[in-house]
Amino acid sequence: MFPPVPRPRSPRRIDRPRFDRAFAPIAAVCLLLLVVVLGGGFAAIVTSAADPIDPAPTASLSVTVEESTVTLSHEGGDPIDVSDVRISVRVDGEALSEQPPVPFFSASGFEPGPTGAFNSAGTTTLSAGDRASFSIAGTNDPVPTPGATVEVRIDAGSTPVARLSTTATEA
Repeated sequence: MFPPVPRPRSPRRIDRPRFDRAFAPIAAVCLLLLVVVLGGGFAAIVTSAADPIDPAPTASLSVTVEESTVTLSHEGGDPIDVSDVRISVRVDGEALSEQPPVPFFSASGFEPGPTGAFNSAGTTTLSAGDRASFSIAGTNDPVPTPGATVEVRIDAGSTPVARLSTTATEA
């Protein structure tokens, strides 16, 4: 019989290393690591550069209403700078047409001369044990009458500090 015929060799040599396939995964891993490290560094810079947000004060407050005089009592907790808060009052669910612009001395819809921290002529900080009051003028609407439900809301920016409710009484 005839001796076997040698088969022609492929143009590619078997002993030559094949870099074209192994290079892509290594490059992808290196690129992914670079993206992760740069992203982490960017996040660290952004979070450390941001100003921390001051929390709203935490305090225990109560409210009383005698006829048209609203008195806020600070029973404990953080002091409240009333120049940094907004106070809104509702009588039987209806907002006053004029809200108290604390601190103030004379304002539309209110009797002049509020007491305590609500008076701009004195200290505007309401601390534990302090009381502050203002009187709603007859020109404001609605004016609390005995038996009316009065709600007082105190906000520091967009953060609520207190939501208080009481029933108006006679003086």
